[in-house]
Amino acid sequence: MPRVYTSSIHVTSSTSTSRSGNAWLLAVICLLLVIATLAIPMYVIRPFVPQDPRALAFALGVRGAATWLSALCALVALTAVIWSWKTLHLASKILLPLLLIVTIAGACLTHINIFEIMFKPYGASSFESPNTAKVDADDKILAVTINGESHAFPIRTMGYHHIVNDTIGDTPIAATYCTLCHTGMVWSRRIAGPGLMKWTLLTFRLAGINNGNALLRDEQTNSIWQQSTGEAIFGPFKGSHLGLVHSDELTFALWRSEQPNGVVLKPEAQYEREYDSKDWESHVERTRTVVDTSKSGIGPHELMLGVRVYLDDPTKAYPVKSILNAGLIEDRVGNHSVLIVVGPDHASIRTFLPQLPDQTTPLTFIPTTTPGTNALMTDTQTGSAWNFNGCAISGKYKDRCLEPIDSHKDYWFDWLNHNPTTSVFKN
Repeated sequence: MPRVYTSSIHVTSSTSTSRSGNAWLLAVICLLLVIATLAIPMYVIRPFVPQDPRALAFALGVRGAATWLSALCALVALTAVIWSWKTLHLASKILLPLLLIVTIAGACLTHINIFEIMFKPYGASSFESPNTAKVDADDKILAVTINGESHAFPIRTMGYHHIVNDTIGDTPIAATYCTLCHTGMVWSRRIAGPGLMKWTLLTFRLAGINNGNALLRDEQTNSIWQQSTGEAIFGPFKGSHLGLVHSDELTFALWRSEQPNGVVLKPEAQYEREYDSKDWESHVERTRTVVDTSKSGIGPHELMLGVRVYLDDPTKAYPVKSILNAGLIEDRVGNHSVLIVVGPDHASIRTFLPQLPDQTTPLTFIPTTTPGTNALMTDTQTGSAWNFNGCAISGKYKDRCLEPIDSHKDYWFDWLNHNPTTSVFKN
């Protein structure tokens, strides 16, 4: 009889040791998994480091699964602690709950967008009159005009918030700006699909950075979009492209003179101290870039005007300094003639097709220096005078307008990264 009793004690002790050991193993594994779901995206999706497409896709996948995976880990760890509690020694009853608390805290952190901690999202879009807006005359704004309705997005405000979801002329748009690469892009928020869905209306949030350019996340499908190209690089919409909405980067004074009835994005009072200073460009130009441009012979922060006439056409980059010095440039991009014009403020730039919609032969333009008029150029064929909107204000073509071309400013490193076969304008 004593021998049987001793064996029973031994088995019970062995079972208790095994249960506590398994609890520790599960708790540690769960903690490590939760740490991984936090650390991998933070390590890969961060500024000033080169990002490999496969590593980025893996990190985005981890981040997408992090919320449910970490919650599962926390639940398993909690179950393990409860299951083994009666068998734990005093030290384990102190340490295991601490591991559990860290695991649960990590699971909670996976729900937090660290980029929106640094750059608070703009709430519901709110606008004011240009007469009351606290925007300097020479400040640049991103201007969008649709169906006669014009909205101005001050770049120093946009540089902090990055994204404003808005509706202009019944068209839902996302105005976006990435100061690290100097890209102001406006995208349609309505897109076909995915799957059997005919149309989806997207709402965008800041999602991270990819080789110096911002990433956007839509709330509806959690797809990840490249800010400067509008391409979905991850998620259900992968491979899709947002529709580009025409915009202009103008000085506030020029836009206000053109659009006196337009409205200006209001600053968010609680974040105004975080908005970019007037010399933000000089600060950004000192930041590290992760795209090697040395073979091109052009500095990574050389500011370019990127031009593509139609989708899938070749691209061309024009140094902004060259455009401002010239005032007017006639050139060819692919098979198309283009006209690049500097505005009367000597700072704003627009791009046009240099022929009227019903013509196939391009007009030839020369600068106009006639005082007291809004004319910036004259076509040599008819002597008609044209303004910065690309419209003739006198002569044979009076009241007719050239077709604008989408073009945008971009630092060379970002333009080259997304347009590796681009050509570059030479003086």
